[in-house]
Amino acid sequence: MKYLANILTIFSLACAFASLIFSLEEHYTFAAWGIILSVITDGLDGQIAKRTRTTSDFGKELDSLVDAIAFGIAPSVLGYIFIYRDFYISAVLVLFLYLVCSVMRLARYNLTPKGKMVNYFYGLPTTVSGGVLASFILICRRMQGIAFSRSVQVLFITVVLVLAFLMVSRTRYLNIDGIKQVFGKRLRLASVSVIILLTLSAFLRKIGIATFMLFGVYLVFSPLIIKKLESE
Repeated sequence: MKYLANILTIFSLACAFASLIFSLEEHYTFAAWGIILSVITDGLDGQIAKRTRTTSDFGKELDSLVDAIAFGIAPSVLGYIFIYRDFYISAVLVLFLYLVCSVMRLARYNLTPKGKMVNYFYGLPTTVSGGVLASFILICRRMQGIAFSRSVQVLFITVVLVLAFLMVSRTRYLNIDGIKQVFGKRLRLASVSVIILLTLSAFLRKIGIATFMLFGVYLVFSPLIIKKLESE
């Protein structure tokens, strides 16, 4: 149990590495799911470290380095290769900006006193931004022929810029402890509902839309929920 959290972090790195390989091999659906698996694993390793009381400075630094690869580099490479294929200087610059912002977000998180982040983060978590881009690719994969259209390329760039801005902003987003506080005793019911939703969407072959909507709900409503909690 002592090393379980770090093992999960390494597994997240393996998923990110697999995503990069799949992107280069043009297996885009697998590449997107590699990133989403990293999102799930990233949420688990921190909770396990807290429950087993095995948190350490090494584990925190390892987690940040893996996050930079899983939610900074991997989504950028996947999005660029799938949507653009050919060289576009504007896309390169915007995705590099996204990568810089994700690394800055992680560095700021490491330096922020944890007493100031009891139930929330400052800036959009890199896990969510990576998940948004991965699920965006899943949607495009289900709608063959649109991925390389000019309108989708512009939309992708817009999404990337918004995510980059939110990661380095002072906007507050719920962390897992904050989500537990919001749902309280209904957390288990909410978790089961999400699992059922994802299962049904997978059966209906709409999993990309479902995951994108889940990330979108968190992205839009999380800051509003924090303000409501403070006003009560």
